[in-house]
Amino acid sequence: MPTHPSLPVHAAFPSEKLTIGAGVAIFHLASERVVLCYHSRDKYWFLPKGRRNASEETTRAAEREGYEESGYRNRMLPLPMNHRQPDADEGHQPFVVEPIWTQLLPLTSTSQYLLFWYAAETVPKEIEDAYAAVQHAAQATSSGRIYRPPPSFPPELSLKQRVVLDRGVGDDGEPKVYEPVWHEGTGVDEEELLYKSYLLPVDEATRKLRGSVMEDVVRRGWAGIELRKEMEACT
Repeated sequence: MPTHPSLPVHAAFPSEKLTIGAGVAIFHLASERVVLCYHSRDKYWFLPKGRRNASEETTRAAEREGYEESGYRNRMLPLPMNHRQPDADEGHQPFVVEPIWTQLLPLTSTSQYLLFWYAAETVPKEIEDAYAAVQHAAQATSSGRIYRPPPSFPPELSLKQRVVLDRGVGDDGEPKVYEPVWHEGTGVDEEELLYKSYLLPVDEATRKLRGSVMEDVVRRGWAGIELRKEMEACT
């Protein structure tokens, strides 16, 4: 079961036998939904993931793979979580970007896959608009397909303030929630072009992922979001 961690193991792999990957649960905070991908040919639901490029930071790989496989631009979301990494800030850093789960999966009979799962959020409208301007300028050049990582989540921004950025008033004067932009054709190969993506309520997403580690990535990610809101409300 996804909530039962494996026992520690001894293992060692040379570089040519190890593939490092990253995956991500992308949350839209204002509507309490999460991005799920669906394989239109093989008929299964999944969270976006993939291999880290050479020399690429693992968190950036998670954001990039999230964008390429789902079409939703995203950025890492710092959350309160228990972890075993040193705290250079001596305990004054309540929200961190660390893997929610890590999987060791055999890739072949002689090689290993190491997969890190993170939580992220869809980017606000102002960032999408800035990308649109850059993309328009790059359309006539080969740089138009180069992935450009988004700015990091501002450390001074609370989740309540972040949600406000995605809420406004429509043309009819009624409250309106900003709908994250879905980008078509972001897949990098024929297989990824078969993927469809949806923003689903968290409960529905966990039902579709039931029995997998991905189910618990979504559950723990959302629990971390709710806990961060509670912690911020007390300060």
